[in-house]
Amino acid sequence: MATGEQLKALLQSHFNHDEERFITMALQIAAYEAKLGRTNVATDVRKIIDRAKTSLPRLKPLNKELDGVLIETVTPYTLKDLIIPTAQTKRIERLLGEYYQRQKLRLHGLENRRKVLLEGPPGTGKTMTASIIANELDLPLYTIMMDKMITRFMGETSAKLRQVFETIKEKRGVYLFDEFDAIGGERGRDNDVGEMRRVLNSFLQFLEKDDSDSIIIAATNIHDLLDHALFRRFDDVLHYENPSLDEVVELLTIRLGSFRGKISIKALAKSAIGLSHAEITRVCIDSIKESILTDKKTIDRNALIKNIVERQNAYIKFVKP
Repeated sequence: MATGEQLKALLQSHFNHDEERFITMALQIAAYEAKLGRTNVATDVRKIIDRAKTSLPRLKPLNKELDGVLIETVTPYTLKDLIIPTAQTKRIERLLGEYYQRQKLRLHGLENRRKVLLEGPPGTGKTMTASIIANELDLPLYTIMMDKMITRFMGETSAKLRQVFETIKEKRGVYLFDEFDAIGGERGRDNDVGEMRRVLNSFLQFLEKDDSDSIIIAATNIHDLLDHALFRRFDDVLHYENPSLDEVVELLTIRLGSFRGKISIKALAKSAIGLSHAEITRVCIDSIKESILTDKKTIDRNALIKNIVERQNAYIKFVKP
């Protein structure tokens, strides 16, 4: 039988909607049962987890004509899962607050913030922010894959964009235009093509005319490529960066949970500076996996350091000219 601490951690992860943590704790319980010789129970737990991973739908099409381009994403994240500066959090809370009281604003001829541009390096929380906004507002999250729309519908992208904005008006939700830099480049660039200029112009027109109750979010990794005309079309622009030292400490502490043991996170946090939120999360997951596979209740400090160094080295090699 699982220990009391394991059961408490399992329940906590369930009520926090932390799927990765929940699966990790379930696997730890399976390993504990196997260690006690109860291999049948351990095997059954692992089978249940494997079936859940393959059978639970994560993505489903919203519009058959836009299949593969416009999809609904199911996520469990809440605002407390996002480790970003307080000022940034308050701006997200402001958007949520205005949405909740949008009718009150409309009585005074004002509109709530609905169109938001998220900009920053990969893995810093832009997509998670869209997921959190959808979850906090109890709205579905629909992701528009701009790169796929362009490659699949080159020559008719503007027509497909019209369909997307018609859907935005018909079905209330949070709509995330992912990889937005695929069309959001400066219109005067030498290597720009006529089709992209037309698509961007169409997007700006649709965005300006949109008066739906949906939230529209555009996310990009490349600030310098963005057409400056975009910024004035959005109600808010949020800039994301890799986590600060304090945020690295918080991320490591939360993501490692009870597996941290007596390791001093502050002493290790500096070595993770420069990694994104997503990379630090992956470091924690890799370290937890190693402790589970070696039947340890807590992670090994050297293993954590090794995983941080591996991520740092991979990143350096990737960005090296």
